Amino acid sequence: MIDRAALLADLASFPDRLAGDARAAAARPTAPGEWTPELVVRHLVAVEIDVHQARLDEAATKDDPRWDWAEPGPWPGEPELDLEGVLARFGALRRTTLTTVGTLDEAGWARTGTHSTLGVFDIAALLDNARVHDEEHLGGLG
Repeated sequence: MIDRAALLADLASFPDRLAGDARAAAARPTAPGEWTPELVVRHLVAVEIDVHQARLDEAATKDDPRWDWAEPGPWPGEPELDLEGVLARFGALRRTTLTTVGTLDEAGWARTGTHSTLGVFDIAALLDNARVHDEEHLGGLG
């Protein structure tokens, strides 16, 4: 069973950890063929909107929604934003995600959907998947 309090704490602390690692990575050259730190953060913005928040919304409004694998590219919105701007955008989106799950009662946490390759997810499993994805990209910045 997933420890909800630890999970939510990890998700809440991630934007600050991301900001530190992205800023440090921005001071170094980006390897050929790799995303810049800004593009990594833009990808995380896209995933927060198009995957995590979308799935939470579907789980709240549909019975047993079905989800396919999704790995969006970098978010194309607000192209004028620099690294600091996209870090702020990601932080705001993550706070929205956490506010959404903060309103859930036990029945809300128990709602499920089925991922085409990963199986049945309740809300804690969806959020744990978000945590794993976060850490994968944080590791890529180090």
